Amino acid sequence: MPVTDTIADFITRIRNAGQARHKYVTAPASKMKHAIAEILRDQGFVGDVALMEEEGHKVIKVGLKYYEGKPVIQDIQRVSKSGRRIYSPVEKLPRVSNGLGIAIISTSKGLMTDKQARAYNVGGEIICTVR
Repeated sequence: MPVTDTIADFITRIRNAGQARHKYVTAPASKMKHAIAEILRDQGFVGDVALMEEEGHKVIKVGLKYYEGKPVIQDIQRVSKSGRRIYSPVEKLPRVSNGLGIAIISTSKGLMTDKQARAYNVGGEIICTVR
């Protein structure tokens, strides 16, 4: 069955694998998913991120992190969906868990966290929130 929202599928795979205590999760690769995984790695939510090839298809492999037996990613939610896009100016970008979490924003300058978007003074589409 084809997936209509591949980003939501990727986010759900990360959430489910963390709850099931898997060491890593794999998903079909795309530039957007790789950029999201790199942001999560840079912010310390996941471990290694690798692009691989399995059976002729590119896949992204994301290593999950745990702290005291619990997943580092407590909650990851898709905000902007294919049926309803959510855009926000820089003044109204969300603060996740009072600054302890991040929102991943797609801006004209590329994918970045809400803190980086405020620093660059750009708004954009809110892809997901992570805490």
